[in-house]
Amino acid sequence: MNTANRKPLPGTQLDYFDTRAAVEAIQPGAYDTLPYTSRVLAENLVRRCDPATLNASLSQLIERKRDLDFPWFPARVVCHDILGQTALVDLAGLRDAIALQGGDPAQVNPVVPTQLIVDHSLAVERGGFDPEAFEKNRAIEDRRNEDRFHFINWTKKAFKNVDVIPPGNGIMHQINLEKMSPVIQVRDGVAFPDTCVGTDSHTPHVDALGVIAIGVGGLEAESVMLGRASWMRLPESVGVELTGKLQPGITATDMVLALTEFLRQQKVVGAWLEFFGEGASALTLGDRATISNMAPEYGATAAMFYIDQQTIDYLKLTGREDEQVQLVENYAKQTGLWADSLKGAQYERGLSFNLSSVVRNMAGPSNPHARVATSDLAAQGISGQWDDVPGQMPDGAVIIAAITSCTNTSNPRNVIAAGLLARNANKLGLARKPWVKSSLAPGSKTVALYLDEAGLTDELEQLGFGVVAFACTTCNGMSGALDPVIQQEIIDRDLYATAVLSGNRNFDGRIHPYAKQAFLASPPLVVAYAIAGTIRFDIEKDVLGLDANGKEIRLKDIWPSDEEIDAVVKASVKPEQFRQVYIPMFAIHEDTGPRVEPLYDWREMSTYIRRPPYWEGALAGARPLKGMRPLAVLPDNITTDHLSPSNAIMLDSAAGEYLAKMGLPEEDFNSYATHRGDHLTAQRATFANPKLFNEMVQENGKIKQGSLARVEPEGQVMRMWEAIETYMERKQPLIIIAGADYGQGSSRDWAAKGVRLAGVEAIAAEGFERIHRTNLVGMGVLPLEFKAGTDRKTLGIDGSETFDVIGERTPRATLTLVITRKNGEQVSVPVTCRLDTAEEVSIYEAGGVLQRFAQDFLESAMA
Repeated sequence: MNTANRKPLPGTQLDYFDTRAAVEAIQPGAYDTLPYTSRVLAENLVRRCDPATLNASLSQLIERKRDLDFPWFPARVVCHDILGQTALVDLAGLRDAIALQGGDPAQVNPVVPTQLIVDHSLAVERGGFDPEAFEKNRAIEDRRNEDRFHFINWTKKAFKNVDVIPPGNGIMHQINLEKMSPVIQVRDGVAFPDTCVGTDSHTPHVDALGVIAIGVGGLEAESVMLGRASWMRLPESVGVELTGKLQPGITATDMVLALTEFLRQQKVVGAWLEFFGEGASALTLGDRATISNMAPEYGATAAMFYIDQQTIDYLKLTGREDEQVQLVENYAKQTGLWADSLKGAQYERGLSFNLSSVVRNMAGPSNPHARVATSDLAAQGISGQWDDVPGQMPDGAVIIAAITSCTNTSNPRNVIAAGLLARNANKLGLARKPWVKSSLAPGSKTVALYLDEAGLTDELEQLGFGVVAFACTTCNGMSGALDPVIQQEIIDRDLYATAVLSGNRNFDGRIHPYAKQAFLASPPLVVAYAIAGTIRFDIEKDVLGLDANGKEIRLKDIWPSDEEIDAVVKASVKPEQFRQVYIPMFAIHEDTGPRVEPLYDWREMSTYIRRPPYWEGALAGARPLKGMRPLAVLPDNITTDHLSPSNAIMLDSAAGEYLAKMGLPEEDFNSYATHRGDHLTAQRATFANPKLFNEMVQENGKIKQGSLARVEPEGQVMRMWEAIETYMERKQPLIIIAGADYGQGSSRDWAAKGVRLAGVEAIAAEGFERIHRTNLVGMGVLPLEFKAGTDRKTLGIDGSETFDVIGERTPRATLTLVITRKNGEQVSVPVTCRLDTAEEVSIYEAGGVLQRFAQDFLESAMA
């Protein structure tokens, strides 16, 4: 820690770093023009940067330049169990690699505080109409995940600086928002802004508090855990002014779906957004968090709000200590992080969004930015009249209705609105349709407490929305099995079945294998669709049922008023509820048990946890980038769910066949996500999404949907995994050719690990989502970007070609992609090397993050 610019913080016994003075010494008057994020990044530099390079790094922020890399040192790392576990599996494997080369494995530890929350492994096997659903689902979770939980428990004792919140306590992001982030940290007598990276793309949830928190892949998180800087170049800073206010009856979910559509259209991928203006000032912290949470859905890296009175009110509401709340206000006002101090902030780009333009919305049927007004569903052919055949499910049947995801359950107003709508529906005698699997999975235990306080728990349970878990569940594809009778009817009648959920993701194939498509909606709309029972229903106009007098009931008859929602929130959500939940959860328990060995005793037959192979064989060798054949030629908007799905594993899939061979019963196959600690299972998930369109596989001139590939030079079509095995046996280097926005979605590093293990050395695309691009670099896969006006179609790529990459790999250099066609013709195409920083070049040349760790550790040990 530097000592220059360290000063006493007025009104406290603490010090702080005077970033304004450091900035003004370089350019007088510059600090007041800096955006919020630049001020926080500048403080990080002043406190942590090498003094020899401090001014050069600060100048990048002041002058809005991007010609130098500068370091960022996040204060902590947060992980959920899926990606956090795989990161720790990698570190356990790194210990083995170090030990094999004579190093001390016990010295491999996170040096940055790391918090792991077990929240992504529970499947909703019992719906919310079962009064014992929570206990039954937890028991199933513990049984299925015994191997994983054994490893996680080992990490608590084996690694330093790792804290674990066990299953059944809530979602990482909501716990981060409600408790883990202090907003202002204090260490060694110094106050400074809280910052973090998280192994989930929705880590920006806590940006709503003014905390820079961004989602990264497990590989980048590992780098930060081990004390390395996260190197970056100045991201684009975009100011988003929110004007007006929401109309009556419009929820924060409606608002964020409209914003997601708008911001995708404005192309903010990779940008750091800051929301401000009168509209932003009037939003509660819960509403702000709903916006920040969905940053990956509109493609932004961060989605920040300034610290203001709403922040202070929220910290008090969630039971933070008075001293901490006062510190946040004091520090923010002293250092220019308070909203009033940011009126002179200047952005590279400015956008404006009028909140009063928002109508009741959903998103679907397959992308979170595909907004559709509920009033327009019929016009788009999604809703409409349907024939009611007694004893049969209707076309468009809603088979899953889930109030799920931290996006919405962190917002008390959204949850209370659902409870009040349920109460009103019950009074009029409405009921959930029998084929609807309904569930309520809050991201925090406080939700259950304030629903009890409001007298709404029983109302939700009566409609089948009892608490099934405090976990991620349906939003993560963990929606569990359907009633076998319902599932069979879907199969027999080839029924168009759907899901409606209050989550943030609805990519094709994600929510459930038998839900052909899915729609995102507010919690009260989820309840309404459970009553309607089909998406072929005009939710604004059609009749939900009849009351005791035969009067028709429509949505407007049960929708609660804003005034009632606000009154119930005010009366029912209390600080003592948050203290009741979080004080015992975060109490420090001294571990008196025996210490464990520094090397993990890998279980040979485990399909969940296996020693990783990244330091061995072909992965430790050179990548010549010569003679590569395409594994796939892909369209725009390929998501990480296409690359490495997270939903349930089916018996007829490559992974399902492998698990059956390993002796696992089908009912315990679990999800792809839970098996990512075992590369042998996870490899078989690569491109396993049944909704994949590989343009190399065509039938009668049309692209055939499915997890399929065409092996060259024979031209034989086969299942993707068999194609990968074939190429692995041949030691054939591979490439992937893709369109725009490649790698949208979750931060899962297995979307990069899977293709690397398959032998993919490069990916040439029109554009990459930020997190996935960094994951590719971290696995030693070279991202190449076509120049504007050039793509797979203009080049006439059909998959029969071979590819070479020529040129010196330096940050964002122009390289040459040499395409050799089947007839021998060659075409040279300029492409941009998307190794964006010198640090990324170094990681790539080492073979990836994990190989680089081993090299650096052994070099330092020998020095």
